[in-house]
Amino acid sequence: MKQAIKQFLVLGCVALPLWLPVKTLAQAPSSFPDFTQLVEQNHQAVVNISTTRTERRNAPPQGQIPPQFRGMPEEFLRHFFGFDPRQESQPRRGPERRAQSVGSGFIISEDGYILTNHHVIDDADTIIVRLSNRKEYQAELIGSDPRTDVALLKVDAEALPIVQIGNSDNLRVGAWVLAIGAPFGLDYTVTKGIVSAKGRNLPDDSYVPFIQTDVAINPGNSGGPLINLDGEVVGINAQIFTRSGGFMGLSFAIPIEIAMNVVEQLRETGQVARGYLGVQVQEVTSDLARSFNMDSPRGALVAQAFPGSPAERAGIQSGDIILKFNDKLIEKSTDLPPAVGITPINKESEVLILRQGEEIIIRTQLAPLDEMASGSSRAAPAMSSEVLNVMLRLVDEEQLKTLNIPFGVEIEQVREGLASRSGLIQGDILVSINFQPLRSIEDVDKALKAVPAGQSVPLRVIRNGRSNFIALTLE
Repeated sequence: MKQAIKQFLVLGCVALPLWLPVKTLAQAPSSFPDFTQLVEQNHQAVVNISTTRTERRNAPPQGQIPPQFRGMPEEFLRHFFGFDPRQESQPRRGPERRAQSVGSGFIISEDGYILTNHHVIDDADTIIVRLSNRKEYQAELIGSDPRTDVALLKVDAEALPIVQIGNSDNLRVGAWVLAIGAPFGLDYTVTKGIVSAKGRNLPDDSYVPFIQTDVAINPGNSGGPLINLDGEVVGINAQIFTRSGGFMGLSFAIPIEIAMNVVEQLRETGQVARGYLGVQVQEVTSDLARSFNMDSPRGALVAQAFPGSPAERAGIQSGDIILKFNDKLIEKSTDLPPAVGITPINKESEVLILRQGEEIIIRTQLAPLDEMASGSSRAAPAMSSEVLNVMLRLVDEEQLKTLNIPFGVEIEQVREGLASRSGLIQGDILVSINFQPLRSIEDVDKALKAVPAGQSVPLRVIRNGRSNFIALTLE
């Protein structure tokens, strides 16, 4: 093994481009950024945040009744055996304990406003902020937003050092970035890396297009700033992907403009109101793009516009492809929720859509975000579709009402054929084929037989209460 390593090193030396001019080799180190000025410029505005909260763990239930005594009268059990059935299933109140956690933050105003993550201060009884000069302040929580994982604190101080706020829109993939924080409680630790990707969507975080970096981030870095080479904060370090509990090369930061939108609302009202358009969207795949006669996949395909929503009232329909929302280009479906979420409610918005090959501008007013629920399914007698090779049954009126759809047919059984090869499964409800409504089972084969062989058409499907489009290619 040692011999093999030795050979590798020697070969590596031989492989060096000896013809390379000395000047080029000498210039290479100078292209590496000098982070010292960035650290000196920003470290005083970075703070350590420690929190304490009270936790009470319940003790096991007291006075468990042995099986042989169960069913006896309560008075009998209490008098002769000392068992109280009323307390058997009730856990005892265990001892209280004080839990502590550590995170990071940064000062955004001279009068003491501080940004950090919601999860750093969640459920905290007390929040202590320590500055770089070791002064400590008890912080007031102005407000926080779990959806974006942003929290705003305030300390009673003046003339504090502050960071410069940048704009992550100007950040390019491959650019150098710097993080300052307190990993594992080690104050003012500096790490660096590059931007690996932008606009990352993580599970349960549809309102945050994360900045992905390879900056070393560990527990305790949460809430600290991500800084570009101009010395501006472009993000808040928030999450890592890990299998070990520590850094593995995948770190995620909240874009600073998302955070500052939250800050503005928290300072004004103490809470965050998020815009609601009322559409369920899906990605435009290559197959779907061909079926919609698009040159390339782009935009967010509207699978459903919820009844009574701003989208439905404005005329947005299932099958529309949203290409632009106000000034934001929608390249993929995950671009839409953040663009809608940061738009003020009751403000008119412009939506550029593609509808059957024609671009249309629709104007709408967003409403406050509201949770929508959808139901599940059932139906009546089945018939066969010759083209799809499936058994279908018409969806009844009650189920249509539950699913908020005007018509549809449900797949009861899938055999080997076009349906199975296209990914259709039992329980799928077919609503339209190539925008032709399916009001009866006969409409399915009628619509499919009108499509030339080899052509892809969009098929609208309701699966598990959610509306989607599938590209169906006729054979």
